[in-house]
Amino acid sequence: MEKAEWLSQVRRGILEYSILLTIKNKSIYGYELITALNRYDTLAITEGTLYPLLKRLEKINLIVATWKETTPGVPPRKYYDLTEMGCSVLDMMNHEWGCLVSGISQIKNEQEIESNE
Repeated sequence: MEKAEWLSQVRRGILEYSILLTIKNKSIYGYELITALNRYDTLAITEGTLYPLLKRLEKINLIVATWKETTPGVPPRKYYDLTEMGCSVLDMMNHEWGCLVSGISQIKNEQEIESNE
C-alpha cells in the first residue's frame, strides 16, 4: 500500500471528527473552516469535499447552518454550529479517539520492547 492511499483512508475516517472539533467553540463559515483545516497538511480539504460533508452533517442533525450578515455590502455567509446532538457525538468521538490512540500506543510500545529483546 502506498502512503497516499493509506493517508487518504485515514483522513476519510477522521474528517468529520476534525470538522466537529473545529466548530465546537465558535460559529464558522465554510471558507474559514477550509482555511483552519488546511493549516495541517494531513487535514487539507477542498470545497468539493467540504460542502457535501457539511450538508450530510446538517442532514443528520450534528450541525446547524445559519445565514448571517457580516458587514454592509458583503453578502451574507452561511455559518455552522454544533447542535446538542453534535456536542454529544463529539464527546463520544473524543472518548473513542483517546481509546484508539491509547491502543495504538500500547501496540507500538509492545513491538518496540519485542524488537529490543
